[in-house]
Amino acid sequence: MQITATTVSLTVDDVAASQRFFTEHLGYGVQMAAEGFASLSRPDAAADIVLLARGTEVLPPEQRDQRASGLILALTLTGIEGEEKRLRDAGVEITMPLREEPWGERLFQITDPNGVVVQFVEWAAEAAH
Repeated sequence: MQITATTVSLTVDDVAASQRFFTEHLGYGVQMAAEGFASLSRPDAAADIVLLARGTEVLPPEQRDQRASGLILALTLTGIEGEEKRLRDAGVEITMPLREEPWGERLFQITDPNGVVVQFVEWAAEAAH
């Protein structure tokens, strides 16, 4: 097996709201979009994102009414303080403030309009370089 890309598919109530959030605040671009669907990507190592409207018939019946929940989309980066400030200055609510865990993980979280939690991570050892 050779994996050529990673995509996270999220079922949400309002595709347009999540699409705006990811494009305006997180630098994703729209690759394809249609009623109840959007495919987003970035030119770096971030996972691609597919947004599907809850209830869409392209999903199997047992999945149609589920929402993206219990999921954290974690993005590892450098310069975490600057990213938190940029998002805060843009009016994005920081739903978990920047903190450092005892094992060296520095992180903070934001939440999109559909409740999708995005966590930004920087390893303290990487920040020292």
